[in-house]
Amino acid sequence: MASPVPIPAPTREDSGPRARFAIPVLAYCGILMAVMQTVVVPLLPDLPRLTGASPAAVSWMVTASLLSGAVLTPVLGRAGDMYGKRRVLLLSFALMAAGSVICALTSQIGVLIAARALQGAASSVVPLSISILRDELPAERRGSAIALMSSTVGIGAALGLPAAAMVIQYADWHTMFWVTAALGTTGVALIRWAVPESPVREPGRFDVSGALGLAVGLVCLLLAVSQGGQWGWGSPRIVGLFLGAVVVLGLWWWRQLRAERPLVDLRLVSRPRVGLSHVAALLTGFAFYANSLVTAQLVQAPEASGYGLGLSIVQTGLCLLPGGVTMLLFSPLSARISAARGPRVTLALGAAVIATGYAVRIADSRDLWMIMVGAAVVATGTTLAYSALPALILHAVPASQTASANGVNVLMRTIGQAVSSAAVAAVLVHHTSLVGGAPVPTLHGYLLAFALAGAIALAACAVALTIPGDAEPEEVRAARDRTPATGDEAMEGA
Repeated sequence: MASPVPIPAPTREDSGPRARFAIPVLAYCGILMAVMQTVVVPLLPDLPRLTGASPAAVSWMVTASLLSGAVLTPVLGRAGDMYGKRRVLLLSFALMAAGSVICALTSQIGVLIAARALQGAASSVVPLSISILRDELPAERRGSAIALMSSTVGIGAALGLPAAAMVIQYADWHTMFWVTAALGTTGVALIRWAVPESPVREPGRFDVSGALGLAVGLVCLLLAVSQGGQWGWGSPRIVGLFLGAVVVLGLWWWRQLRAERPLVDLRLVSRPRVGLSHVAALLTGFAFYANSLVTAQLVQAPEASGYGLGLSIVQTGLCLLPGGVTMLLFSPLSARISAARGPRVTLALGAAVIATGYAVRIADSRDLWMIMVGAAVVATGTTLAYSALPALILHAVPASQTASANGVNVLMRTIGQAVSSAAVAAVLVHHTSLVGGAPVPTLHGYLLAFALAGAIALAACAVALTIPGDAEPEEVRAARDRTPATGDEAMEGA
């Protein structure tokens, strides 16, 4: 594999007044990306009437962005390492803005789904931004900036639901996409103005066949997971998709191990520090997503169910808003804990806090204030865990592979969220009762979902504790990597 371009001492922050805005601009982009993923949720119940499509077709408004984001995140991360992270970041954000414009101009469900797939490209914003921050910031500022960037996922998700609900309630639904298009275009302009191009590159040829193989395998896997409840887990389509995913990803893995310049360096992934971090990301993504998914359904359940609060979608979004504020406030704390104790301790602590939040939910899911407290505790744990994951990756991979490695980590979170959605849906479907003639999940079903998410969070905590401890400081390792190894050192590394 080609040698990476060394990291020069970060001096760009002092090169002009614009550079000081790089962190808030990147945070803005991360928040907007997360908002984009949630804005269609309040619209889903009305889209069949507005578009003349079936509910099954309308559900692809969410599935399309999930699939494209999962596929494009590691691919664009690798492209960023090779061709420039700022350049690829601009491309992904421009695709998101273009998707918004298309959604604003049409009511045809097929075109809407294709546009949502374009918007999925923005999922690569967070790993690319984290990589830029690593390359551009001095060590004393890097931890807090990366923690803030990681928290934007939860902050944006908490902001997106009530904001979209209010726009839909008081304006034409196309207005929502015009707003996001304007915000996305602003983001492109801000990136061009304030974010410098990272000098760190890994030259070589892009692995096109590897990207296609990964795309096909992930589409088969995530399509089966996300549609299994609707199509039937034992249906020929779902079984065929799972078998196809196993075969395609198996062949892809075999070829990646033999490629001269692979899309994903699987030898790097096989290191315990990297591989276990990816496993923890998958488990944490599962535990995090269940919080928003279950809370939104529970508080909107009719009061006749005996536990529901009958809240509107706007009120529901406002209930989730404190969680986003909590993530913003606790991101600096997570960076301090990682600096003092190491990111694996922060990850384990975050997973334990998530499990504690679900214990609160199990103890009381009838009173609104307790529901909000439990959701905020889960959000706090998510902040700690999500900020620690990129820090673990940054300490374990070469600078030239930061974006692609973080892209894989985000991919694992996405897979965890998809599995969480399917698992929670399966639990709730099997625990329903008739309320006013309509099937409604029982409180017992919600409590089982909380227990499942809490158990997965504890598993993430256990995995975090098995990750090897922090090695030598990143700056020391970087300096050593720039120094040619002696014969003995090379043999020891082999």
